[in-house]
Amino acid sequence: MSNWDLMMPGMGLTAIGLAGVTISYAGLAHTFIDGMHALTGLTMFVGLIFLAAGILDGGVSTSNRAKATTLVVISIALGFGMFAFTMNTIESTNVFAGILLAIAMPAIVIAYVAAKMPKRIKPIGTIIALASVTGIVTFVAFGFVSPDTYILADEVVEEEIEEGPTGPIYPITILKNSGVQGNPDYDPDVTYVPLGYVVEWTNEDTIAHTVTSSEDVGETFDSGLFNEGENYRLDTSELELGEYEYFCIVHPWMKAKLVIEEPKEPATVSIPEGAGIQKEGQVYYDPEVLHIASGTPVIWSNDDSAAHTVTSGTAQSGPTGLFDSGMIMAGETFEYAFISAGNIDYYCVVHPWMVGTVEVG
Repeated sequence: MSNWDLMMPGMGLTAIGLAGVTISYAGLAHTFIDGMHALTGLTMFVGLIFLAAGILDGGVSTSNRAKATTLVVISIALGFGMFAFTMNTIESTNVFAGILLAIAMPAIVIAYVAAKMPKRIKPIGTIIALASVTGIVTFVAFGFVSPDTYILADEVVEEEIEEGPTGPIYPITILKNSGVQGNPDYDPDVTYVPLGYVVEWTNEDTIAHTVTSSEDVGETFDSGLFNEGENYRLDTSELELGEYEYFCIVHPWMKAKLVIEEPKEPATVSIPEGAGIQKEGQVYYDPEVLHIASGTPVIWSNDDSAAHTVTSGTAQSGPTGLFDSGMIMAGETFEYAFISAGNIDYYCVVHPWMVGTVEVG
């Protein structure tokens, strides 16, 4: 007769294992997947060992209780198996099922032979063991020398490169030691940005921070965690005019405000005819000193017949790296938006006597 002391824990462990495997491979809880694959598989196999030992204790039982228990176990296994195959989102399910069958079928054969034909258990066990070793060796060998490694061309998968937001960059800095409550954090604290600009936050702190809209806790924009030296860009063309308070989720005392304004009309500077010739009374940039408000784009148009540049800095100290048009040919233009207040000098690298200034208020 069957041993119910072994069969009961066997059924329990098997059911728990089957439920865990189903949850793991169905993708119902991603945080469970990695750990539960190993745990539930082990639990299920231990349960099957107890169950098999209980059923076969004293020989193969033909009692109604043993038959009913076997049918219940088979029903549970088939039910969970069908669910796992039809409802899961994991591509490796077929492999997992194949491994289970490769282990279960020889175990069933050996258990049956041990119970019904004990004299034949040794040769049959040897045959199954040799077959398993042969299969594993063949599989590994074909993995190294299979024809597809030199006959079939590798499939080329073209990756779609996502283009980031484009437009004038408005920089904001997350200052060092921002994570300490009371320290300065976002610089500037209140930022006025024309609609259409791209706001770029750069983390200069040694720990991770976020840029998260406050009112809806990240529904409007949310950078997620970004570390030291990394940045987050926000395309303001997708926002409406108005004020947007934001904060760091990790350090909620870090708060600042983003104000989206109407875009400003660009100012224009002409490079007039003859600017490439140094002579008294010649206008090189018109106007030579331009007064604008912060956030105003400036367009330089080359109305001369010669090529010129618009390069931040002076001929004496060299370029500052803030902006550089490169060679502007006749009839071409160059545009740059000024964000920070101050006086910015610029000149032409080809004709260093050509100088101009932009005063940003």
